[in-house]
Amino acid sequence: MSLTLRIEPLLDLPDGLDGLRVEAAAEDFRFVDKLVAEWRSGANRFAKPGEVCLGAFRAADLIAVGGLNRDPYTEQDGIARLRHLYVRQSSRRSGVGAALVRNLLGHAKGVFHAVRLRTETREAAEFYVALGFRSFQEDAASHVIVLR
Repeated sequence: MSLTLRIEPLLDLPDGLDGLRVEAAAEDFRFVDKLVAEWRSGANRFAKPGEVCLGAFRAADLIAVGGLNRDPYTEQDGIARLRHLYVRQSSRRSGVGAALVRNLLGHAKGVFHAVRLRTETREAAEFYVALGFRSFQEDAASHVIVLR
């Protein structure tokens, strides 16, 4: 039996996020820790116009998370930043990450004209390029996609 993927905005930190955080930290990815810390402190709850944090679920299990903020590393209007994207190891290469990114880009359309991100792994870079991002070498961004 195949369980349907459900992607929805996170209005609070969901059950299962600690498990995702621990798994990410074991891979030396600290950005899920940062997502949790900033949410708890109120520094970033993805609450500005156009911003969103999404969770991907199979049944009640959180299997991926990712967010979209106004890019704090540029003063240009209309630039978003894809942040804190993490997919549970057991759900990788199943389309979950791509579905989550496409959903985030859908939220960005009409509000932002470009979305930037920073990644340091070859695998992630290839993943984003396959989704239409292009390499963009700047201190604060490694990839960008123009929406309009």
